[in-house]
Amino acid sequence: MIVYRKAVLVILAIAVVWSPARGQGRPDPAASIAAQQEAMAALSFMDGIWRGEAWTVLPTGEKHFLTQTERVGPFLDGAVKVIEGRGYDADGSLSFNAFATISYSPATKSYTMHSYAMGNVGDFVLAPTANGFTWEIPAGPMTIRYTAVVEDGVWHEVGDRIMPDQEPIRFFEMNLKRVGDTEWPAAGAIGPE
Repeated sequence: MIVYRKAVLVILAIAVVWSPARGQGRPDPAASIAAQQEAMAALSFMDGIWRGEAWTVLPTGEKHFLTQTERVGPFLDGAVKVIEGRGYDADGSLSFNAFATISYSPATKSYTMHSYAMGNVGDFVLAPTANGFTWEIPAGPMTIRYTAVVEDGVWHEVGDRIMPDQEPIRFFEMNLKRVGDTEWPAAGAIGPE
C-alpha cells in the first residue's frame, strides 16, 4: 500500500509540473515573426548591390586583390537577411563565392549568421553596432573577427586574426560602394499556377 501511495504521489507531481507547460502551448508565430522583422530592420542598411576592391592574404603571405561584390536582400517578409558575396580576379574569373543568411531569435535575443564559404559551413554570432556589425569565428585559441562599418553608401569591412596576448593580424579588407537596389532573393517566387 505504501508503494502504491508513493506511485500516486509521483504521478500527481508529474501532472502538476507538466500541466502548466502544456497549457502554454506553442509560441504565437505572428509575435515571433514580428519580433524577427523588427530586429532585422536594424540591418536594412545592408540591402542592395555593392561592388568595390578587396584584398586577402594568401597562405604564402602574398596579398591577393579582388573585385568584391555583395548582394543583400530581405526574405520571408523581412524576417531573414540573405547575402551572396563574389570575388573576381583581374581577368574576371570567379575566385571567391560565399552565401549566408542572418536571422534573429526572439527567444535568445541574438542574431546568427549561417555561412557557406570555400567548402566551410558554420553558424556564427553576429552583433549589430551603431554603424555596422561584427561577427567572429572561433578557431581554437585563435578568433577570427570581422568588423564592418556601413555609412553613406560605403561598406568597409576588415578581418583580423586574434591570438591571446598578441596584436591582431589583418588578413582581409574590402571597400565597397552601394551601386543599386535589388529585389533578390524575394523576386521571382513561383506562384500557384
